Amino acid sequence: MHRRSFMGAMGAGMLAASGLARAQDAPTRIIVGATPGGGTDTVARLLAAELGRMMGGTFVVENKPGAGGNIAAQAVANAAPDGRTLLVCYTSHAINASLYPNLPFDPVKDFSPVSSVATAPSILLAHPSVPANTVPELIALAKKEPGKLNMALPGIGSAGHLGGEVLKQQAGIDMVMVPYKGTAPAMTDLLGGQVQLMFAGAALAKGQIQARTLRPLGISSARRMENYPDIPPIADTLPGYDFSAWYGLLGPKGMDPKRVAQLSRATVKVLSEPGNKKRLMDEGLITTGGTPEQFSAFVREEVVRWGKVVQASGARAG
Repeated sequence: MHRRSFMGAMGAGMLAASGLARAQDAPTRIIVGATPGGGTDTVARLLAAELGRMMGGTFVVENKPGAGGNIAAQAVANAAPDGRTLLVCYTSHAINASLYPNLPFDPVKDFSPVSSVATAPSILLAHPSVPANTVPELIALAKKEPGKLNMALPGIGSAGHLGGEVLKQQAGIDMVMVPYKGTAPAMTDLLGGQVQLMFAGAALAKGQIQARTLRPLGISSARRMENYPDIPPIADTLPGYDFSAWYGLLGPKGMDPKRVAQLSRATVKVLSEPGNKKRLMDEGLITTGGTPEQFSAFVREEVVRWGKVVQASGARAG
């Protein structure tokens, strides 16, 4: 081989090797459909740190808030299925399939399920002016005075909104639903007595419960929470009532099954570590974890379940 040809071939080989190294060293992006500081962001940052430690490489969180998580989901749906772009999704991923009439992606078909991550029960809070200390008393009050009670909604189609709709449907009561643009303004008005009721995440409710500024009536999960053993499940009054917000890990459709399995095993291991369980429990989250197949079936069930609730409520967005 001539020297010039040899040097050219060697240079091409070095460039190819360099490109491969860059690809291997490229960070894995975990996309979040929310601003920094919320529950989804907290979950994503824990996963980024722990998966990086466990699997090697760099995992970075990118916040893409907007449209109820749809902007982030679409970014992942459109990403290359190389395992370098993931989505920490929230309950809205299933709800939005019915809430938005022209969703630009399919929440099931356009993603590769990796693992469920955590659930987040909500606590039904009442302003002290409400003459009810329990869910049965609340239902009796609502039936005595139909349409006089109101409930703050952190957003149209939010888990808190639809949890309230399910409560109305199962209890056979009428309450006025008052939508807000986010949890913070809703909580402000609840504390001020402008609204009377609200479903809030356990971490947010904790301080108000301890200060006795708001009264907890019941918890949305089927079982009592370890951190709140004195708050009875709403299901004690309304059998079958059970809703919790949830978080999961997805990738774009078409991901290599080996990469999916690798990420799933690592995620389950991260969630099984006592320190990580406690960190999330302190945020009002209960760790789950599971196989890609289990999470896929769960998402499909949630799309159907919340579709019925959205249809019955008449809620629409977009």
